[in-house]
This record gives sequence, structure tokens and C-alpha cells, in this order.
Amino acid sequence: MATKDKASDAFTAEEKAAMREHVKAEKAAARKAAKGETDLEPEVLAKIADLPEPDRAIAQRIHEIVKATAPGLTPRLYYGMPAFAKDGKVLCFFQPASKFKARYGTFGFNDGALLDDGSMWATSWGITKLTAADEKKLAALVKQAVG
Repeated sequence: MATKDKASDAFTAEEKAAMREHVKAEKAAARKAAKGETDLEPEVLAKIADLPEPDRAIAQRIHEIVKATAPGLTPRLYYGMPAFAKDGKVLCFFQPASKFKARYGTFGFNDGALLDDGSMWATSWGITKLTAADEKKLAALVKQAVG
């Protein structure tokens, strides 16, 4: 008996929406690049403004911390989430809790981040709120990730 492969059942509705957002953002970025425009920060700030609380406040503060800590990183959208790129590749991103109906948001790093610490290290952190100590830790992580 043949097994029926239903790719549509492999992803949640939230994951499918994130993939659609990613394609839409990539096409918009390509259109802007074709016109010689490279600033994607307005789109990122608009996405942050659309988030429900507390995601909005956390995303806004993360945006401010990353910009201050690593001004060479470029704001952009990554699967519909606020992110920062280095040399065109997403280095770090904020995944709002509301995006996947999760208990907490996460701040994560992709493999271009220089966070290596032995043979195992963390690449994402759960966030329910940002304290002054959390902000300091986040800034240190971003600084380390950039190198």
C-alpha cells in the first residue's frame, strides 16, 4: 500500500504564514534593491509597530540595543520577523511569542554568529521581558556574534 505524503500537513498554519511572509519580504527587498534602495528599516519598524504587547516593547528595545551595539548590521525582515544582517546574511532575529502562539519570544542567532564556546553553545534565548541586566547580556551577545 502506498503511503500518501501530504506536505501541507507537515507545517502549522503559523509556519506556512511565516514562509509566505518571507517570500513577500524577499520580493519587496529585491524590488527596492533594483531601484537602488537598500534601507529596509522602515519595513522592520512597521512590523514591530504591528506586534501586540509585550512583543512590541521587547522587539523595539531589541532593535535599539542591536543598532547601538552593532551599527554595521542591517535591519531586515526574516520570515516576517525583525532581524539584522551582516554582509547580506541574517545574523540575529527576534521571534515574537505571538507569531507562533508560544509562551515566550526568542532572540536567536544564525550560524554566522561568532558565539562558539567549545563544542556546544546556545544560539537562542527565551524572552518574556527585558530587564537592565538582560539588555546588557543581549548587547554583549550581539557584540560577540559580530566579532
